[in-house]
Amino acid sequence: MTEPAAAAAGRAAPPRVLTVAGSDSGGGAGIQADLKTMLALGVHGMSVVTAVTAQNSRGVQGSWELPAAAVRAQFRSVVDDIGVQAVKTGMLAGPGTAAAVAELLATTAAPVVVDPVGVSSHGDRLLAAGALDVVRTRLLPAATVVTPNLAEVAWLTGIRVAGEADMPRAAAALLAYGPRWALVKGGHLPAGGGAGGPGGAEAADPVDAVDLLTDGTEEHWLRAPRLPSRHTHGTGCTLASAVAAYLARGRTVPEAVAAAKEYVTGAIAGGFPLGEGTGPVDHGWRWRPDAGEEPRTP
Repeated sequence: MTEPAAAAAGRAAPPRVLTVAGSDSGGGAGIQADLKTMLALGVHGMSVVTAVTAQNSRGVQGSWELPAAAVRAQFRSVVDDIGVQAVKTGMLAGPGTAAAVAELLATTAAPVVVDPVGVSSHGDRLLAAGALDVVRTRLLPAATVVTPNLAEVAWLTGIRVAGEADMPRAAAALLAYGPRWALVKGGHLPAGGGAGGPGGAEAADPVDAVDLLTDGTEEHWLRAPRLPSRHTHGTGCTLASAVAAYLARGRTVPEAVAAAKEYVTGAIAGGFPLGEGTGPVDHGWRWRPDAGEEPRTP
């Protein structure tokens, strides 16, 4: 046996994370973004494909939902043999798939990160309107963390967040559906979008992108520089997958979310043009030869 083979034979498996989401043929979001993120953060990524999209930098040209039986078979095949330390859900397409996934999640004790994908970053609908009730009543109660952007917050709760002052109320409305933690992502707020957390916190700096993580008892306000890049395709998928990866590695929810935000901020900063429209974030930004530094530990 060669030396590398001998070393590999004695190596323990890395933490395992399962993504349940749609395929993005352009490689910027969905299953493809999830698996890239998981590789970058040192976990073994596995997948349950819920739908196939024809998608590029300009938008989604077509979408085909897989049968619920195919979703169940993929999930059981992976979980019953390999096992998981965390699960991330993304595009679920329709109410039948959403219900099947919620049923499957009830059979695993692993933490679950729910990215309630309703509309793509290009504005294309990725979840049937009839699935809203299933997401609210069956999927969110299974979530360890739910990670909606502001449009998804409005879709799920009816609350439109105009500034930071609205974020705690939106988070409370999300928590009422049963997830343990809610992460309200404020990246789409106008620059300098209103006062911060409770107690008269100062307004956001115009260059800040602010998120609120809360379990209804404690609040964590997370800030990062607001970056000018237009190449942000896959940001939501990447963040949710990073949270799942860090949870699988044993971080607490606040630790996992803070580390995931740091990772996705770097990925946005490294976003690059692709095709004629919006390019993707750079999932491998820490390892690029032109990064100017040695690769950093995930």
